[in-house]
Amino acid sequence: MADEAKAKGNAAFSAGNFTEAIRHFTDAINLAPNNHVLYSNRSAAYASLNQYSEALTDAKKTVDLKPDWSKGYSRLGAAHHGLRQYDDAVSAYKKGLEVDPNNETLKSGLADAESAQAAALASSRSRESRAGAGNLFGDAFGPDMWAKLTADPATRLYMQQPDFVNMMKDLQRNPSNLNLYLQDQRVMQALSVLLNVKMQAHAPGDDVEMPDSPPKERKRPADEAEPVKEKKREPEPEPEPEPEPMEVSEEEREVKERKVQAQKEKEAGNAAYKKKDFETAIGHYTKAIELDDGDISFLTNRAAVYLEMGKVWNCFNCIVLWIYKLKVESILWNVMELEFGDEVKFDVEFRCVCFT
Repeated sequence: MADEAKAKGNAAFSAGNFTEAIRHFTDAINLAPNNHVLYSNRSAAYASLNQYSEALTDAKKTVDLKPDWSKGYSRLGAAHHGLRQYDDAVSAYKKGLEVDPNNETLKSGLADAESAQAAALASSRSRESRAGAGNLFGDAFGPDMWAKLTADPATRLYMQQPDFVNMMKDLQRNPSNLNLYLQDQRVMQALSVLLNVKMQAHAPGDDVEMPDSPPKERKRPADEAEPVKEKKREPEPEPEPEPEPMEVSEEEREVKERKVQAQKEKEAGNAAYKKKDFETAIGHYTKAIELDDGDISFLTNRAAVYLEMGKVWNCFNCIVLWIYKLKVESILWNVMELEFGDEVKFDVEFRCVCFT
């Protein structure tokens, strides 16, 4: 009788009728309660309906009844995975491979579970990083925010603009909304004031250039007499003494060369930005940061490029790093690449050693 119910359950499962299969496997279990295969089959049927709690219960019963059967651990791993209990899923698959080291199903399940485990860990770190940034900005948008913005000449006029005031009110209520306003230069200027840091309000490539030649003098009409100039004999300037050459250490010379090379990378990044070759621009700014991490303009330029590309969180993380570099004496930081939807983003995890 149990075998007949089992056969009906297998047929229903193969046809995709999982609810019917569960009913037949339950009938079989009632007739043969110590048959591990029946629990395994019903666990698979439950998992097919995304009923992972029930699948886990049957999988555990399968392993209890037959601990040396590898398929039981496969069912156990699948149920844990479905419940997003990735550590337990990894453990179940590994135990199954101890029983059957060459089982391809267990190997595949283990790989999937480890991948999901890593993604969950990365996501958790991302949330912690964003929460940390939110706390930082929450302090900036505190009760004295309005007084600071009104007192500073750089932001005083903004206080007369209703849209700016509304944005700042929103940020005061919910600092995590900062990413919604990153494209507004007024908000960035306000943020620099609130955090007591200096900020240059220009995009990459907007470096001030000197004119090629002085302005030309106005040409006089032919009938306009040239004014008579009284010639004065000016004393010849005394020659300045030549400065004595200073000895420069090898380390200082290397630092100077790196700074020069970093500026060249920045200029190349500016040129690429003007051509809207954003990936190339980011590469140059990143190289500049590697050569000279003390120049904040490299970081802010890279943030502006990310913003232009619509990669808001990349830009946001650059800004967070910029703020920490200005507010923190020593930082241990690690950049982790994450996948969010169709866009690759970066999560920056900061551990502050000593605040100024």
